[in-house]
Amino acid sequence: MTEFATRAVHAGQEPDATTGAVIPPIHVTSTYVQDGVGAMRNGYEYSRGGNPTRDALQTLLADLDGGVAAYSFASGLAAEDALLRAYLEPGARVVMGNDVYGGTHRLVNRLHVPWGVELVVVDMSDVDRVRAALEGAPAKTVLWVETPTNPLMKIADIALLSEVGHAAGALVVVDNTFASPYLQQPLSLGADAVSYSTTKYLGGHSDVVGGAVVLRDEAFAEQVGFLQFGAGAIASPFDAFLTTRGIKTLPVRMERHSSNAQAVAEALVSAPGVERVYYPGLSDHPGHEVAAKQMRGFGGMLSVALTGGPEAAKRFVESTEVFTLAESLGGVESLIGYPSEMTHASVKGTELAVPENVVRLSVGIEDQGDLVADVLQALSR
Repeated sequence: MTEFATRAVHAGQEPDATTGAVIPPIHVTSTYVQDGVGAMRNGYEYSRGGNPTRDALQTLLADLDGGVAAYSFASGLAAEDALLRAYLEPGARVVMGNDVYGGTHRLVNRLHVPWGVELVVVDMSDVDRVRAALEGAPAKTVLWVETPTNPLMKIADIALLSEVGHAAGALVVVDNTFASPYLQQPLSLGADAVSYSTTKYLGGHSDVVGGAVVLRDEAFAEQVGFLQFGAGAIASPFDAFLTTRGIKTLPVRMERHSSNAQAVAEALVSAPGVERVYYPGLSDHPGHEVAAKQMRGFGGMLSVALTGGPEAAKRFVESTEVFTLAESLGGVESLIGYPSEMTHASVKGTELAVPENVVRLSVGIEDQGDLVADVLQALSR
């Protein structure tokens, strides 16, 4: 099996050996019988250390991203934290983009910086500034790349930044949450690790919270695996099952998300009251060519800046009928949010602050005409 859609359905999903069930059972056990002291069956001892349902998801994730191993966690931030703690030490440096998920910045700035880690924020689309930020980097340095970014949809050249990061001795990590492994393959472009909030497109149905990391190096993968076991922020069996079920339809969903988002973006570009549309699928987007080179499609996320300022933005998000005002993204239903006071409230007043006239849309898989009509009627209000 070599094609993505086939692997999304079958990787790690062997029918149950006992019953022949096409869908493997959910193993909700906390512990496992031993046939003698230390004589474990298939290596299973206690579910913090290993669980067949979680293992199946991890096998699937590693397969789809082309990694040697993957680990699933209770949330995207738990996954990011384990990845960072497995690599960093006091005196280390994290170079991060100036437009990233607010929770990622908060994690490093509020938890890792007090531990002795230096945080440097830079525009990842400016390679010269990235090089400058990596000059004199300590032995333990992480180049944290998010592309497309949240919420201003900036695009970073993964292959180029991987070269720049490796030349400086840095570990290159790509947050691939917005794109998903179907649209973008960071490991094949040179990255060392990929992180996900599996809550988003991988789960895809707004019914599970989770995170994952996928690694290309076996030695580092073992370190992350130990953090998963030692700290214990694991995905539960049921959450792992829901995520696996969601991934089976990832390719068809991402195609629909992308085509719907393209239509909404194009409709908003010429709509009255719109100052700017942030979507890499638009030909005038500054990262359009790079995105077209490294992505299979442009995804379901876009943002829009309104000429009427904060008040217009708030009225807009409160006036949609198909789009639901809520945090999060990547579900089959369309969501809309006001980042500066919702998803990115933690970076308000910092260099990562989101403009107060910006609205973020997670375009779902509903009828395209209904979605376009909804944003236009909301603007008219």
